[in-house]
Amino acid sequence: MSNVTTIEQIAASVAADSDLTLYDIEQRGGVLAVLLDRPGGVDIDTLANASRALSRRLDADGLLPDSVTLEVSSPGLERKLRTEEHFLGAVGQRVTLTTSADGGARLVGTLTSVADRRAQLTDDEGVTHDLSIDSIDRARTVFEWGGSPPPRSQSKSSKSRSGARTNSEASK
Repeated sequence: MSNVTTIEQIAASVAADSDLTLYDIEQRGGVLAVLLDRPGGVDIDTLANASRALSRRLDADGLLPDSVTLEVSSPGLERKLRTEEHFLGAVGQRVTLTTSADGGARLVGTLTSVADRRAQLTDDEGVTHDLSIDSIDRARTVFEWGGSPPPRSQSKSSKSRSGARTNSEASK
């Protein structure tokens, strides 16, 4: 059994002990990022406790070299989609993805279904794209803020035209 498989099993076990699920593990340079989640999200105290427990387990088994930093976090609001399970969890959500087909086409829309390693995305023009998950180079969910956008501040030039008095007006 490889170290990666062993680390995944330990991380999944630690996550389950905290009523969490293992979303993903990524090795980025000298950082081992372990992403944990649960329905409704995960709070910082739960992540801190899971991080301490995972660090103790990996250290006890000699699986975390001193040159590697362990980072335990949630996948965030805009989460990477790499596995079929990730795509399944994002059905009904707005996503952006880049495909290896068509010269690296970038698509944005709603992920409408996932089955048999295929994903269907309906773009903003209403066109449905049927894609092999294996042909998707990068994908992530897109978080959209609700409500009205914040008011725009007026530029200096529009302020002087609309609200500020000129010197000639002030002297009258």
